[in-house]
Amino acid sequence: MGVSGSGKTTVGRALAQELGWRFNVAKMARGEPLTDDDRWPWFDRIVAEMRRLNATGESAVIACSALKASYRKRLAAGGDVRIVYLKGDAATIEPRLARRSGHFMPASLLPSQFATLEEPADAIVVDIRQPIETQVAAIARALRHELTA
Repeated sequence: MGVSGSGKTTVGRALAQELGWRFNVAKMARGEPLTDDDRWPWFDRIVAEMRRLNATGESAVIACSALKASYRKRLAAGGDVRIVYLKGDAATIEPRLARRSGHFMPASLLPSQFATLEEPADAIVVDIRQPIETQVAAIARALRHELTA
């Protein structure tokens, strides 16, 4: 989870490859901030997919912003869920957004994402200024530790 430009897709794909898990990108393609009413049906579809995967013994990496605690609580209904927070600030993320093209999320919405963000207290927190490989290794190490604990 994290604001747009924090690396959810890039880190998510690399993590799924490292762990041998599936990768699902969950995103909405709109040029305006969504309301909670817009999000609930979408989160419910993600939860249904997570439950389906859990029932078959599969694991997956799912990338979505999940900026509010209530969103993460809803996602937790999907089963054995662990939240990874890709943490960064506007000074780090703004240049990333300016460099990418053809993405659904305009850079102009970044301030609204930070305004909405409720930082999680119980997540694996990763500093997005680190190289992708370092981020993935830290996440994989934390997840593997939890699986064996």
